[in-house]
Order: sequence, then C-alpha cells, then structure tokens
Amino acid sequence: MRKKIGSRSAVVLIAGAMLWLTGCANHADFVEVRDHLSAMSKSQDQDQKRLDALQRRLESLERVKDNESARQKFDPRFDELSVRIQKLEGRLAKSDEVLGIPVAPRVEPAPGEPPRFAKPQKPGFPMDAPSMVPGAPTITPTSAFNLAYNDYLNGKYDLAVAGFQRFVKDFPGTSLTPNAYYWLGESSYQQKDYMRAMQSFEYLTTEYPGNEKVPAALFKSGLAAGETGDLAKSKKNLKRVIEEFPTSDEAKLAKNKLADIR
Repeated sequence: MRKKIGSRSAVVLIAGAMLWLTGCANHADFVEVRDHLSAMSKSQDQDQKRLDALQRRLESLERVKDNESARQKFDPRFDELSVRIQKLEGRLAKSDEVLGIPVAPRVEPAPGEPPRFAKPQKPGFPMDAPSMVPGAPTITPTSAFNLAYNDYLNGKYDLAVAGFQRFVKDFPGTSLTPNAYYWLGESSYQQKDYMRAMQSFEYLTTEYPGNEKVPAALFKSGLAAGETGDLAKSKKNLKRVIEEFPTSDEAKLAKNKLADIR
C-alpha cells in the first residue's frame, strides 16, 4: 500500500511541477490540482480498503463451505459480494487510469467461484486448501451419542436404533463407540429384534473385550438368545458372565436366569 501511495504522490508533484515550469498555471492552480489529485488518491485508498475487506469475507466464506448443500446456502451471499467487488474494481481501475498507475490484472475465476485479484496471498491461509473434509459429519461425537441415547430413554427405539447405527458409522474410533454398540443392542432388544440385538452385543464383546459394557452385553446376549429359543447359546453366554466377571452385578443376574432355565 505504501508503494502505491508513493507513486500517486509522485504523479501529483510531477503534474504540478509541469504546470508551474511551463507557466501555464499560477500557485492557486497548482494547489487546486494538488488538492484534487490528493482527494482522488484518498478516495481510491478507501475503495481499496473496502475491496480488501470484501475479499477477506469471500475467503472466509470459501473456508466454511464443505459440500454442495452448504454452497447452495451461501451462493446468494457470494453473488452479492461479487457484484460489489466488480463495482469497486471498476472504480479503482478508472482512478488508476487518471493517476497513471498501472492496473493490476484481474484473475479470472473458475466457473462457480467468486472473482479474485492478482495479489499475494497471506501466509498460512492458502485459498485452495479446504478447511473441512467433504462428507464429514457436522456434529460432535458426544452430541450425536446423546441424541440417540435420549431417544432410547424416551422410548423412541426406532429413532435410537437409527441414531446409534449412524453413530458407529460416522465415529468408528471414539471412546463412545463401544457404548453405542451396547445401546444399539438394547434398543433393538426393546423392539424385540433379538437377532439384531445379539449381533450388536456380540460385536461389542469381540471387538472391545476390555470394555466395561462387556458383562452387560454378554448377559443381554444370553437373554436375547433365550428369546429366540436358542437355549444352548443362552446358557453359554450366561455362564461366560459368571466365569469371566464373577464380581459383576450381571453375574448375579446370570445365576438367577440360569436357575430359571434349568
């Protein structure tokens, strides 16, 4: 910016000097020309600041759009900003012509992108670097888990099943993932979908053998197997609870259940 202001000042001085040396103007004329060019220079500086501010807003908007739906949401704002930038660009170009300053070339954008300008990018903020991974979920793991769990607590088991299924798909490696498989099994059990419930419980016990939910998952898997008529599998899972987790609350429940089966 300092270089641009310096070049304008030089133009002002040269223009005034030429008028003075050739005798074509008196001191008042020189002052008038100087003031006029100075005013134009200030106006252009203000336009340049507005243009820079709008460009920063465009860059900010670009960094937050990560998929087609987000882009459609922001398109009206892009259009509005693009029009304002084009108007300011035109005013700056005319001012630069009057002052004799070379106009920076305009970089033609790719289809669907806002206009850009041939100026150095700020370090650490590359225009083309995406800030979000396309297709990534826009909700935190804790929020997603709580939504599904609240549906379970409210007896909305169909929504709970869908919520926990989506959770284990979107967040397969979080600390809440084993719990999500357990409550997916519980939700399915409440729907009397015992096969799906067993699948969820068995996946938990196999993939997360050290998790605190394993005793409960084994016990509920035993109950689900009993509901399907597979008494052998039911007894097997109940015995595992007693043998592998003898001090757990589920071990006591498993003993009582085994007594009923016999």
